[in-house]
Amino acid sequence: MNFKKDFPILNERNITYLDSGATTQKPIQVINAIDEYYKTINANVHRGAYSLSIEATLAYENAREKIARFINSTFAEQIIFSKNATESLNLIAYSYGMENLKKDDEIVLSIMEHHSNLVPWQKVAKTTGAKLNYMYINDEFEISDEEIENKITDKTKIVGITHVSNVLGTINNVKKIIKQAHKKGAIVIVDASQSIPHMKIDVQDLDCDFLVFSGHKMLAPLGIGVLYGKKQLLNEMNPFLMGGDMIEYVYEQETSFAPLPNKFEAGTQNIEGVIGLSAAIDYIESIGYEKIAEIENQVVSYAREELSKLKFLELFITPNKENHSAVISFNIKGVHPHDVASILDNYGVCVRSGNHCAQPLMRYLGIDSTCRASFYLYNTKEDVDKLVEALKKAYEMFKKYMK
Repeated sequence: MNFKKDFPILNERNITYLDSGATTQKPIQVINAIDEYYKTINANVHRGAYSLSIEATLAYENAREKIARFINSTFAEQIIFSKNATESLNLIAYSYGMENLKKDDEIVLSIMEHHSNLVPWQKVAKTTGAKLNYMYINDEFEISDEEIENKITDKTKIVGITHVSNVLGTINNVKKIIKQAHKKGAIVIVDASQSIPHMKIDVQDLDCDFLVFSGHKMLAPLGIGVLYGKKQLLNEMNPFLMGGDMIEYVYEQETSFAPLPNKFEAGTQNIEGVIGLSAAIDYIESIGYEKIAEIENQVVSYAREELSKLKFLELFITPNKENHSAVISFNIKGVHPHDVASILDNYGVCVRSGNHCAQPLMRYLGIDSTCRASFYLYNTKEDVDKLVEALKKAYEMFKKYMK
């Protein structure tokens, strides 16, 4: 089944969109939900005693409950709305990391982390005197069991791990990482930004302490993110931002904070984004993750096969298909990725080029940047064919300049 019909931009523009890892396109169902919100119940939430505000608040809080069910959170108040995964991770770093780490404690990350799950921990480490350690990947672009067991030690207090690498598409063994961390008394933060569009997330099954994701990578609008945290941890944490709606009582010299989740939601929230995220979840559930996986497996397997035939390409993907998601990074040997992406754009093929906010990983791989094709449920084998054809034309264009 071809779902492109649901995405206006893919029908109105003659493009092959292969950058869903950066942001997904939006189905008409999500666009209509946002439109309907502004037309019928636009009001600020939690602030009005009049019916319009009450209706907006109900829609906002119903969305929170839907997200809780979506990831199998025990309590809706464990769902905190943020601007994006980056803000969620910063909240954890400041409200948990700064308060709970001390000199010589250890923070363990993977070398494939997005800067958003790396730079905040650098600051936490420098401020608290904690040490920052990394789990490195093997020749198959995976973190081995031995690396997990060797790096997560009795000194480890925090582990940050991307569920799926935004560069390599590697699906990390987060359950093993969480089990090892808990065995050593550490808490685990899972960045699910690149996994939740493609696979079912069950926070109780994972037993992660925190989990973050951005709505715009799973068909929702830009500017809405989610932080899930275990209730006990969230209750013990201090707020990251101060202001309206996160307070209980304010006196001239003292303030008491509202209970969860309001404690972490200062100021007017992105209500439109929450409504859009709710509609995106409805859309995903109407199709089902099994169907999404079936579509993506066919397209990504075909892409792996066809791109592997291009001898002028260098691919950065694990050979273990079962551990690989919907991202394929590649380079035309001897050609800068930006040049390649620009030529592909001339043929209507949209891929990302650059370091993908993962400079430490790039240095570890011995490269500066890559091109990246990232797929989603609206992509087809025909999109892969267009990518391959455009790459062949790009190679022919650059071949005469190569030594």
